[in-house]
Amino acid sequence: MIEALGILWNTLPSTLMIVAPILIAATGGMICERAGVVNIALEGLMTIGAWTAATTHVLLETASGFSIPLAFLLAALMGGLFSLIHAVAAVTLKADQVISGTGINLFAHGITLFFCQLMFHRDMTRNYQMGMRSGIGGIYPTAWMALGILLLAWFALYKRPWGLRLRACGEHPPAIASAGIDVVTIRYLAVLLSGVLAGLAGACVVLTQDIQYTATSINGKGFIALAAVSFGRWHPLGILGSSFLFGASSALAVYIVNIKFLEYLPSEFFNILPYLITLITLVVFSGKDYAPKALGRPYDKGKS
Repeated sequence: MIEALGILWNTLPSTLMIVAPILIAATGGMICERAGVVNIALEGLMTIGAWTAATTHVLLETASGFSIPLAFLLAALMGGLFSLIHAVAAVTLKADQVISGTGINLFAHGITLFFCQLMFHRDMTRNYQMGMRSGIGGIYPTAWMALGILLLAWFALYKRPWGLRLRACGEHPPAIASAGIDVVTIRYLAVLLSGVLAGLAGACVVLTQDIQYTATSINGKGFIALAAVSFGRWHPLGILGSSFLFGASSALAVYIVNIKFLEYLPSEFFNILPYLITLITLVVFSGKDYAPKALGRPYDKGKS
């Protein structure tokens, strides 16, 4: 048991590296859903961000010393740009938000593979020499980035008037509209912010965990982030805990083979562990009582 705890402690930097993109994407999902818009598209937006970051870095790593910062910036911009598709469909056209998000997921998977074939003549980008390096204590800067983003989200949501208005849009849009607040604008901003953060999260994955973008780079991390929002009860502290749980289970699936008394179990069991935990927690903890009351409901100004 002591050996197992020692192994888990030694893998903490790697665990935080895996937790970071989940936490960033979950923070974006929380902001979006607090405004009343379901964002199933986190997976696709992370995919777009991952492809953009990997492509930027592989094309510019030898020509510029700023390829990694530029990769993060462009990934965030592309995530925000693609999230506007969801905003138009869900907020302006009042389409089914789940279907809109699912469409973006499918579109993102297809378009990234198409451009990989177009630019690199295969279903992935070229390898790059090195992504982001770990910092002090082996902890990647993305872990501090994720924590900083979460703190900013908490401050904006609970300490600023804008946050109160955003949360009101997810609870009772007609009431906040009667006070002269533009519900549509706030929901657009919330969806845009979630896209920017999801794109940034995708960049974190390919620049810390991989050496190229492939069709399986994201591999369900957007859905895990979405589950973290529900499990965390749409609250910053809650999604911090749930993101760490899901990220730790993913890291455990990688490093569990180093624990002797578990090495006899089939590796397939540990590979499904993150998704199994996600499903179990969704079933047990995703009660509708914690969700914003207007979540998933299009706002119709004429009926307010």
